[in-house]
Amino acid sequence: MPPQFFPRYNNRHETAKEVFITTHKELTKEGGKWLTKTSESCSVVAALIATVAFTTSTSIPGGPDQNTGIPLLQSERRFDAFAISSLVALCFSITSLVFFLSILTSRYHEKDFAMDLPRKLLLGLMSLFASIASILASFCYGHSFILSPKLRHAAYPIYVTLCFPVTYFALAQLSLYFDLVWAIIKKVPQRSNKAFAY
Repeated sequence: MPPQFFPRYNNRHETAKEVFITTHKELTKEGGKWLTKTSESCSVVAALIATVAFTTSTSIPGGPDQNTGIPLLQSERRFDAFAISSLVALCFSITSLVFFLSILTSRYHEKDFAMDLPRKLLLGLMSLFASIASILASFCYGHSFILSPKLRHAAYPIYVTLCFPVTYFALAQLSLYFDLVWAIIKKVPQRSNKAFAY
């Protein structure tokens, strides 16, 4: 048998995996607490966005025709953009809610922190970001039906200003996105040059 097929033990008769698990117990607990708090907060936001997106996707700007039931403003380009953005917001908010709920129901084992939990958190945050952007677009397109053509051009700068919170949220979470992608792509834990005596 090649020597790498045999388990290697230290002087306490522990494998490298056992040493890693015992030395990182506190880190696993802290990581589990942080993931729980983050998932709870994000799932509340995703549920709120899903509720609003469901309401906006079922409401028809301008109302339907009383005889045929076809929306009166169906020929407008803004109506199509409103309908698509509200549907995208609903789909992404439900997707992010599912990912955050799957994190909350996870067992938080050491092996879950290597690939499973970072992937779920990354996909959940990306879906949440897409749902926030889509619900803002849906609001802007729906609100443009209320305004008269003269005021519509004056509202465009306000609509652009609404994009700043979403951009700020994305930039604030950029380092977390990079860390999660790095954890998914690379092997965790990384090889260290430090030697530890056990």
